Amino acid sequence: MVARIVDLRSDTVTKPTETMRTAMAFAEVDDDVLGFDPTAFRLEAEMAKKFGKEAALFVPSGTMSNLICVLAHCDVRGSEVILGDNCHIYIYENGGIATIGGVHPRVVKNNNDGTMDIDLIEAAIRDPKGELFYPSTKLICLENTHANSGGRCLSAEYTDRVGEVAKKHGLKLHIDGARIFNASVALGVPVDRLVQAADSVSVCLSKGIGAPVGSVIIGSENFIAKARVLRKALGGGMRQIGILCAAALVGLHENVGKLESDHKNARTLADGLSEIRGLKVDASSVETNMIFIGIEGSWTTAEKIRKYLEERNILLMKDSSSRLRVVLHHQISASDVQYALSCFQQALQCENGN
Repeated sequence: MVARIVDLRSDTVTKPTETMRTAMAFAEVDDDVLGFDPTAFRLEAEMAKKFGKEAALFVPSGTMSNLICVLAHCDVRGSEVILGDNCHIYIYENGGIATIGGVHPRVVKNNNDGTMDIDLIEAAIRDPKGELFYPSTKLICLENTHANSGGRCLSAEYTDRVGEVAKKHGLKLHIDGARIFNASVALGVPVDRLVQAADSVSVCLSKGIGAPVGSVIIGSENFIAKARVLRKALGGGMRQIGILCAAALVGLHENVGKLESDHKNARTLADGLSEIRGLKVDASSVETNMIFIGIEGSWTTAEKIRKYLEERNILLMKDSSSRLRVVLHHQISASDVQYALSCFQQALQCENGN
């Protein structure tokens, strides 16, 4: 009998469903670098239509998708991108925009809800007359949902306002939409409306919709043509990618509808955790599938609790010495949530000596 494992490390840990495996096994494929993979065509066309843009491109990873988008918009070395000080591109993507692309990051403070103040964004835009001294601002980046803010959602109205600032100053707007489907479901707003103001969007296929590999870049036909060249240069040109795209199509059709259940399970878990002595959880801020759990007091640490839970097959990530992160996904059931809650309760009682 296989031991029960409740994997809350990330929504990237999902395993391909039987439907995905069947679709992968029988996918119609050809050489995508040569431009002939029919299943890749299907996925890219469907994503472009769903997001209200002209074209799309499959890439191996979310980090590569964001890097390509930044480089395509900031096509002169020494250009500058404005982005949040707590966003994924700035914190977790190996500084690729600077080290590989020669693009300078100009950071603006992220608020607790993942937004940046509009006036601070506008103030960060360089004066073109100062080009002798300053980088040239080319791009603004947003992240929706905003992971380090706990999966908070950016509204269409907020994104529109940022888009207006970008257009006013002749800039482009990119959205790191790794979990944009979560935002769409949580807000009750179609994804095309959430990215209406954006010139490009990157969407992760291996997070909320549960595909095993890949991301998609979405934008205008001209932009995607530039992105395709950059994908090849960065080593992301692959051959029979229809095998991967077939799984993504299944996830797109079958798993987006499950995100509301993920969000419900996250709220149930957050409500339960907030009642456990020694844990600090702001349940009211849990909008999608992510929860950050603060550890109160000096009598235990996040690592001790993580190890205790791991021994009971509850897997999660330590965010710092005093904070844990859990992420729900479609392979976590309501029963798993209750089991996790009971293990958290036992862990805190054990550490507290009760």
